[in-house]
Amino acid sequence: MESHVNAKLLFNHATTLKLHTGNLVNRSRLKKKCPSSPSEELQDCIQGTLSEWFAAMPSSLDSELPSVLDCTIPENTEAITPEEREELKVSACLSLGVSQLDSVIIAPPPLPEGEAQTLTHLQPLWEELESLVQSQKIAAIGTSDLDKALLEQLYNWAQIKPSSNQVNLASCCVMPPDLTAFAKEFDIQLLTHNDPKELISAAGFQEAVQGSSKDLQVADWRLEWVLRYSIIVKSRGIIKAKGYIVHAKKGSDH
Repeated sequence: MESHVNAKLLFNHATTLKLHTGNLVNRSRLKKKCPSSPSEELQDCIQGTLSEWFAAMPSSLDSELPSVLDCTIPENTEAITPEEREELKVSACLSLGVSQLDSVIIAPPPLPEGEAQTLTHLQPLWEELESLVQSQKIAAIGTSDLDKALLEQLYNWAQIKPSSNQVNLASCCVMPPDLTAFAKEFDIQLLTHNDPKELISAAGFQEAVQGSSKDLQVADWRLEWVLRYSIIVKSRGIIKAKGYIVHAKKGSDH
C-alpha cells in the first residue's frame, strides 16, 4: 500500500521520467510471454518496469523529492565487458557500458495526416547524429522508411552519408526498383522491418504508466523519444540482449 502512496508522490512532483527496461532476453516479468507486436511489447515493458521499480522503493522517501525519475532496475541491466566488445554488434547505449555504438537508425515521429516527411524535418535530427559520429560515439548512421527521392536529398545534403535505410515490409513486399538502384550505386544497405509507423501512441504510453501503480495522474505526461537497442553476437547472429530506453516529460504542449 505504501508503495502506491510513494509512487503517487514521486510522480506528482517529477517533471522527467527516464526508464530503461533492462535486457528483455530471458526476462521473466513480461506479462505476455509472446507480445503480438513491438507496440504491445513496449507498452508491457514500461508498465512492468515501472511497477517493479515502484515496488522496490524504500517505504520512507527523502523530504526532497527528485524532479527526474531514473527508473532502472540494476540487476536487469548488464554492462558489456571490454573482452566481449569485439564479438558484439551494439545498436545502443551508455547504460550498456560501451563507448561507441556500431549503428543507430533514426525513425522520426509520424507527421499529422496529409503531411509528408521532408528533408527539413530530417536535417536537425541528422545533424545530431553526425556530431555523435564525429565524436566517435556512433560508427554508422541510418534512416528508416525514406523513399528514393528523400533518401537522395538527404544523401546529397548530409556531411556523413546514411549507411542504411530500413524499408517497412507492410508497405512493400518487393523493394522499389528506383530505391534499390540508388542504394546499390551509393553503397547504402537496404534493410527490412515490420514496426508500426508509431511505435507507441501517446494514449498507449499513458495507459502503460497508469497501469503500473494506482492513482497516478498521467494526463500531462508525454513521451519524448524511445530508443530500442540490440546486442548481437556477430559470428552467430544470436541476440544477446535487447531492450528499450524511454524518455518522457510532464507539461502541456501549449
